Amino acid sequence: MGNKVYTIGREFGSGGKDVGEKLANRLGIPLYDKELLQRAAKESGFCEEIFENHDEKPTSSFLYSLVMDTYSMNGYSSSPFLDMPLNHKVFLAQFDTIKKIADHESCVIVGRCADYALSDNPDCINIFIHADMEKRIKLVSKRANITENKAKDMIIKNDKQRASYYNYYTSKRWGDSSAYHLTLDAGKLGVDGCVDMILKFREIMDAVK
Repeated sequence: MGNKVYTIGREFGSGGKDVGEKLANRLGIPLYDKELLQRAAKESGFCEEIFENHDEKPTSSFLYSLVMDTYSMNGYSSSPFLDMPLNHKVFLAQFDTIKKIADHESCVIVGRCADYALSDNPDCINIFIHADMEKRIKLVSKRANITENKAKDMIIKNDKQRASYYNYYTSKRWGDSSAYHLTLDAGKLGVDGCVDMILKFREIMDAVK
């Protein structure tokens, strides 16, 4: 039996990260969210700021890529890699880090196309967390201390970015139920209910192997 890995895709404001944190705590395993960027930067030799600027965003401007390319390369030196646009280099470095983490330990990974990176891992469960817009607006408004109108704009913008990033780099569609093992409505189930469903799915999956 390999390491037990859980990837969490999520709509902005759905509580997907909360589900990931609670799942990791229940299982006593690490959670990788922004920590993934730090590790990918360290292992690739890229500046961490580059990962943050490209984090789950569609391709950046050509000018930005051209300027930052000058500072980006330390670790990866093969010719095909050097010829790639910066956003592709960042994605591949992150992709490589995700696979290394999953090989090394059981964990929960939030976002960053981790389900795609680990598509050949039989011990990985891919989850997508969603919720209706009204509940997401209230959650984002409260957490960011902004008006509900601003919260809605933020949700639409972030969902669009995540979808563009995921659809660009993978062969699947962001949020499409066929791309995941489980799609869960956190607005209906709550965080604990989502975690219970994920753990039950793992139990069933392990039993039928």
